[in-house]
Amino acid sequence: MDKHIEISMLWEIYGKLLTEKQYQVLNDYYNNDLSLSEIAENNNISRQGVRDLIKKGEDKLFDYEEKLKIMENNTRNERTIQLILAQLSKIRENSSDKKIEKILNEVQKELSVLA
Repeated sequence: MDKHIEISMLWEIYGKLLTEKQYQVLNDYYNNDLSLSEIAENNNISRQGVRDLIKKGEDKLFDYEEKLKIMENNTRNERTIQLILAQLSKIRENSSDKKIEKILNEVQKELSVLA
């Protein structure tokens, strides 16, 4: 997975656990695509200060994920749901029973909400 995407996802999950400054700087860098210079200017700090905030924030996000595994579990659950939905579609294609089709549609509808 691309590091920018991974950090953005981790920021969405764990961002509120960071300091306010880390939260904002990571958001500006990864989600708003601002440069270190732009962030430094906006926050009246040095580029090195921005880099330090980004590095410490990234380390915290990865540490939270290592311990809590929320993103890993969410990703695994999404893959499992997609696999189940694909299997339900195969069953529906090969079945002519209206009761089974109705049940499959209901299950698919519920799983789609989770995906």
